[in-house]
Amino acid sequence: MLRLPMEQYFGQFEPVFLFYGAMPTGVTVSETGRIFVCFPKWGDDVKFTVAEIVGDTLQPYPNLETNLVNPWNIAMSFISVQSVVADGRGTLWVLDTAAPNFSEPIIGGAKLVAVDLKTNTISKVYTFREDVVLPTTYLNDVRFDFRVGKAGYAYITDSSSSGPGAIIVVDLENGNAFRRLNGANSTSPDPYFLPKVEGRILMNRNKDGSTSPFRLASDGIAISPDGKTLFFCPLTSRQLYSISTEALRDRTIPDMNLRYYVKYWGEKGASDGMITDAQGNVYAGDYENNSIRKILPNGIMETIAHDPRILWPDTFSIGPDQYLYVIVNQLHRQARFHYGVDLRQKPYCLLRMKIDELPAPTFE
Repeated sequence: MLRLPMEQYFGQFEPVFLFYGAMPTGVTVSETGRIFVCFPKWGDDVKFTVAEIVGDTLQPYPNLETNLVNPWNIAMSFISVQSVVADGRGTLWVLDTAAPNFSEPIIGGAKLVAVDLKTNTISKVYTFREDVVLPTTYLNDVRFDFRVGKAGYAYITDSSSSGPGAIIVVDLENGNAFRRLNGANSTSPDPYFLPKVEGRILMNRNKDGSTSPFRLASDGIAISPDGKTLFFCPLTSRQLYSISTEALRDRTIPDMNLRYYVKYWGEKGASDGMITDAQGNVYAGDYENNSIRKILPNGIMETIAHDPRILWPDTFSIGPDQYLYVIVNQLHRQARFHYGVDLRQKPYCLLRMKIDELPAPTFE
């Protein structure tokens, strides 16, 4: 039988965990090697929205009670978590969209929660005003820098599908939060971008046969090792941008002028998650090409993995073991993109590949 030339795949991956239940989105590895994942409520049977991988099992984290929505105390219960981030100094940060099935965020439910990894208890909860978390807001991912301010700052992407995208800046000392680059081109979907995954155009395809373009605002986010530069990208775009974190925090710069502080890095491929290592390299998925890119500090981009198993690389994390961890969840095969037919095939995967680099530090 004649064998014709085929596409070349490369990059050495190994599976860390296989998910046979709900679809995961977020992953983070703590400084001690503990692995946490999250499951937003997008229609799957989500029994707990935050979990720790313990051996070959998933354990609700910090406990099952916190993962059960308490209508009388929504600030202390997880509603629908999109992202989890270990900060390298003993805290797991949980970003709760409070927007199951992409609904309007439940008032008072959208929050950033700090969990003490030594005691496995909630130590701080930051909720947001209605001028920060809008009815259209979808809190997506978060990065930290504890070298500025009295308690550090957090930077959160709003990846709205129908409203303005933005970077939400949070002063962790007092919880004061404000929107930056609100509706700017750099945080907005690219109106000319037509995503193509597994050879097919990706768009919203409803049960009734109606269709609409797939549009999501700022999503991927990464911070430089010195905390001075924030990288970000809209989900439906192939472009990479960055901005000085000092400019983001400086409210004397009007938001309409902040766009002049944005740096354009070029086309890196369409990405969901991003992460930075201690050398300042940015890692970004390319969900159109089943690939992972590495962007060097000098702007040179290279593909470090291209593998048919990378079916929608979602969130990245770098562990103390110098591995790059990535959630692969077939997001593009969800029913909402295929006239109500769910094309996902279990298991979803947590994969890792050796990069011989440590994660970017968040503190001195």
